[in-house]
Order: sequence, then C-alpha cells, then structure tokens
Amino acid sequence: MSDDIQNAYRFMVLLDPTDAFIPRELITLALERAPGSFQSCTGLGAELEVTTYAEGGRNDYVHQLPVRHSWNRIVLSRGIARDPVLFAWYEAGLFGSLGARRDGAIVMLNPAGIPTMFWTFSRGLAARYSGPEFRATQDGLAIEQLEIAHEGLKSVPGPALAGVV
Repeated sequence: MSDDIQNAYRFMVLLDPTDAFIPRELITLALERAPGSFQSCTGLGAELEVTTYAEGGRNDYVHQLPVRHSWNRIVLSRGIARDPVLFAWYEAGLFGSLGARRDGAIVMLNPAGIPTMFWTFSRGLAARYSGPEFRATQDGLAIEQLEIAHEGLKSVPGPALAGVV
C-alpha cells in the first residue's frame, strides 16, 4: 500500500486478537495480513443501565442501582477489504444457528503507520456488512462498512507503550 493510502486508513480489524501482542519488528507482517483497513471507527464503548430508587424519608438524593451492562456495536466505515474473509465472516453468521463468533482486535495506527492502541473484542458477530458503492464519476476507493456486535472489549496499549519492542 502506498504511504498516502496507508495514512488515510488508520483503523485495521484483525480476527486473531493475539496479533495485538506481537513484537514491533513483526507488526508490519501482521498488518499486511489484516483483512481490512478503515478510515473511521466508532462504538468502542459500553453502557451500564441504571435504575433510580427513591427511598422513603431520603429527600437529599435518589439511589442509583445498576441493572445490566451492554457493549456498543463497533462500527468500522469507509474502508477497503484486502481479503474476502470479512464478508465470509458475515456470511457464516447467516447459516449458523448461533452465528460465527470470532475474537478479534481493532488496531489504531499513527500517521507513520505504527500501531499505537489496540482494542480486543470477544465473541464478536459480523452483525452488518455494507458493500462498496461504485460511482462512475468518482475514482476513489470502495466504501465498506462493518458492524460488529460483541460480548466484551478491552483496551490494550500499543507495543511501543507496553515495552514489547
């Protein structure tokens, strides 16, 4: 990939979360086998549902009680797929009774193309896949969107920050 294109695509999806822990000298090799690169990534978060309980005789506050925890869907957009494995992952979920669950990682690259942050997700499902939009009047790269529903997210510092060099 040329430097201009690589700088435009700063988020990569890996379907092998152990790639987030490889030594720095092997990072380039791992990123070359990443099935897709994206310009935008949202949904790296979670939410705790809270219910209020007003205790009789307590007028200075209302109790905030936790109910359940949920993870946001990770939405990767404006990307390119280097390999059909991302669509195959989505397609496998169509035919399996429980879907095709995969652990994986989202890698954030700095402008020099060096990974700076990783988010690993567990038991992810390719919940939505939007194929490319081609227009005869534009010569840009294909636009893809991948939405991942998952059951857990962890933030991991990049190899340079974790001392794995």
